[in-house]
Amino acid sequence: EGDSKRALDFYMKAYNTKGGSTDIELLLDMAVYYDELMKEELAVQKYKGVLELDPEEARAYYGLAIIHDDKGEYEQAIELYKRAIELDPEYGRAYFFLANAYDESGSKENAIENYRKVLELEPDDFWANVNLGVIYEEMNKNEEAYKLMKAALELDPEHYKAQFNMGVILKKLGRLEEAKEYYYMSINEECYYPYSYLNLGVMYIEEKEYKRAISVFTEGISNNPEAASLHYNRACCYAQLGAPEKALKDIIKALEIYPELEEFMKSDKELDEIRKLDAYKKYFE
Repeated sequence: EGDSKRALDFYMKAYNTKGGSTDIELLLDMAVYYDELMKEELAVQKYKGVLELDPEEARAYYGLAIIHDDKGEYEQAIELYKRAIELDPEYGRAYFFLANAYDESGSKENAIENYRKVLELEPDDFWANVNLGVIYEEMNKNEEAYKLMKAALELDPEHYKAQFNMGVILKKLGRLEEAKEYYYMSINEECYYPYSYLNLGVMYIEEKEYKRAISVFTEGISNNPEAASLHYNRACCYAQLGAPEKALKDIIKALEIYPELEEFMKSDKELDEIRKLDAYKKYFE
């Protein structure tokens, strides 16, 4: 019911009853709850209490791993996930988050191996299909990526992230019209995800369909006004269509949002005409 205080009161009452402090299921529940409340030290205390009672309780190692994982301490998290798996070789969630930790730390092959293990245990795991597909796409193994993203979309045909990633893969496979369709589907499902607009608009830029690109970027900006990349790419379109004042307005907005763009803008050939404007010099020279 969202009443954290009362929930915690009852957990503490249960803990203080006879045998409560040695009830592993209760301690695990309390540890998870403390972690959800961002009371990390108390969560760690309870997980360690579990391990004092049972040094081979895989769930406690998994819980400690999650805490390190959330802090970006992937090396520690990986070792704890591996310990949980040693104790419970069928621990699907441990394999999943171990794979993610390997991915985040740059160990793609280990990530692949563990996502594959997840899918052996749970073939219908939506996110394992998506995440593994993304890794294969990053490695330019696009046919493998396509199969996995297709499997994910069979599980959840309306998930905007899977639709977006399918768009990325199809573009790399040269199936451009299908890629656009998936970007449009992604936008329809989640209008506040700026990257769908960005990738779709860039496809139109590559085809020199600048007006269509502007339409896409404008819709994206209306839903994501702080997306610097959308303002910047719309500026490039305006520059190509001979509308330097509109382009400059978008450039200034993009820089307000993300000042680090300045160096890139100074050398971008698409903005050659804009750089000739006195108003541009005022901001960038």
